[in-house]
Amino acid sequence: MTRLRRPGVQAGLVALLGGVAVFTLAHVVFPHHTTNHDEGVYLQQAAMLLEGQLFIYPPVEESFRPWFFVADGERLYPKYAPVPAAMFAVGKLLGGYRVALGLISTGVLALTYHTVREAFDARTGVVATVLMLGSPLFLIDASVFLSYVPTTLWNLGFAAAYLHADRTGSRKTAVCAGLSIGIAFFARPYTAVLFATPFIAHALWSLRTRDPARFTRLSLTAVGGLTGVAATLAYNRVVTGSALLFPYEVFAPQDGLGFGYREILGYSREFTPAMSLDANAELLWKLLTQWVVAGPLGTLAAAVGLGAAVRRGIDGRQAALAGVLLTVSLGNGYFWGTVNMLGDLSDPTDGLVAFLGPFYHVDMLVPLTAFGAVGVVAVARWTQRLVTARVSADRVRPVLLAVALCGAALGGGAAVATASEPVSDNYAVTQQLEQAYEPFSERDLDNSLVLLPTPYGDWLNHPFQSVRNDPGFDGDTVYAMQHRQFEVLDAYPERDYYRYVFRGEWVPYLGLPVEPRLQPVSVAEGETVQTDVSASVPEQAALVSIRLTSEGENDYATVTGTDRLDLQLSTDRNRTQLTGDGIDDQVSVPTPEDGTVTLIMFVDYGTGAGFEYRAELPVEQTDERVRALTPRLEVCRDQRRCGGEAAYVPGTHRDGISMNATTKSANT
Repeated sequence: MTRLRRPGVQAGLVALLGGVAVFTLAHVVFPHHTTNHDEGVYLQQAAMLLEGQLFIYPPVEESFRPWFFVADGERLYPKYAPVPAAMFAVGKLLGGYRVALGLISTGVLALTYHTVREAFDARTGVVATVLMLGSPLFLIDASVFLSYVPTTLWNLGFAAAYLHADRTGSRKTAVCAGLSIGIAFFARPYTAVLFATPFIAHALWSLRTRDPARFTRLSLTAVGGLTGVAATLAYNRVVTGSALLFPYEVFAPQDGLGFGYREILGYSREFTPAMSLDANAELLWKLLTQWVVAGPLGTLAAAVGLGAAVRRGIDGRQAALAGVLLTVSLGNGYFWGTVNMLGDLSDPTDGLVAFLGPFYHVDMLVPLTAFGAVGVVAVARWTQRLVTARVSADRVRPVLLAVALCGAALGGGAAVATASEPVSDNYAVTQQLEQAYEPFSERDLDNSLVLLPTPYGDWLNHPFQSVRNDPGFDGDTVYAMQHRQFEVLDAYPERDYYRYVFRGEWVPYLGLPVEPRLQPVSVAEGETVQTDVSASVPEQAALVSIRLTSEGENDYATVTGTDRLDLQLSTDRNRTQLTGDGIDDQVSVPTPEDGTVTLIMFVDYGTGAGFEYRAELPVEQTDERVRALTPRLEVCRDQRRCGGEAAYVPGTHRDGISMNATTKSANT
């Protein structure tokens, strides 16, 4: 029990508890990751580093390019620096990527204690550690594979070591401070600069004494920091060919700091100071009322603590810690990403901030929890003096205990209530993702190739983060986009083929589930390939209008008086012909060299209302033959859903709707 009274032991227990909590949240709340698809980028990069690779070489670049990867000839590389990915890779070596999240969060909490202890005292450091653990922004962002909390770990390592070296004169910790901020710079350069600026100002101010020992110590810190800068530039040189050209600049040259025209992937805005002011005011308000521990109570505690520190004479070290509030808030105003994370400023539920908080401002938690702890301790001491002065000596202890319990209940309840909302919101997203990914867990996909749709553009892992390729594109399951499909299949000739499709719009953050299907795909080849397509016709239907389309050419037919369509597509190198019951005239279109023949069957209820069956047949001409894949099938009740969000999923349709298609070689 005596050991438990030591602040270092108490802080250590809080840090371990935090690591376990984050590890648990990562597994339970984020098993399929978040609505921020950057997680897949970092995990893909981590897998590359474990294989000793800075680049990947896909067999068909157009079909295998992951989200936020830069294409450089035949090779691809991520736009992010490798430090966060390397940290996640360590977790994989220890048993799983999420182990790294637990270790990183434990480190952040431990270093919060050491930083606040150096700036104030050990007791305040313990309270700050508890407040950090209770902050929703820390809990949520520490539980996901993004770079913000890992960079905070290195920033805190710098702050703790710098303050310790400043107090003790230790050259070893001075070197550690420099190396820590250097690694933070390698991870997120601008973030590190914003965090370090108040401490750099403190260091420069302290040099006015012309103390040779201090100058030497600060020089060691500077050298350590510059080592990280040198590593960053060396990495740039290897990856982009220029030390001063960062990978993210290659990916999107207009996605940088400053006001004016900004653009990434075809999305652009004119970023103005007024827009920045509106966005960052909103983000800071969200941080101070929703994402810091206990919301407004935590912010009030920080304000009380800052006021108490000023009243009793804030020193330069404490001022440097407080300065992080200023540099981070002002510095992020110069980056247009703060606007993008909000989405529509008029909609509080829009944008990534609704689920992950103002993550660009995560370093502000360090001074907020530090001064929040000062405020809590100040109020506790004031309360103790008040009770001691007004209550008899024999009743002081029970009264103080009662007040402490009430305060803990109030603060703890507010903290739990504040944290529960983002946890609940993210878990609701996970439930939608669970349903979407269900087909992957229901089928043995060893030695298989899965063709994925592209609802958010031509990228892998955007949005499908849970299904990623090995760095060598040779895992038990390989995932590819549905581009240049025949080249992809040629690269994997001995595998089982599937096509992942879904019905509905992929917006899990709105609570809208999709109905998924993993459709087996076969390849047929011959001088002629036959595709049989069948579909039921509801008895209320008056007729079925059929359109066959390819290469911009269309041909038509109409079928009446049937409760079922049984049609055949015969495809050779020249034409694709449609035959079947009820089709008397010749219906045909040109066979594309490498493209799609689409069969559209509009079931008309006689009033112009109805729905469409669609069968999209991928076709490729070879020297003397033709190849085709099993068609992608859709049932379209809304034309806006056709082409990717209207998949036919057996067993989920009503009104007697059913559909099937098979493809085979008609001759050899």
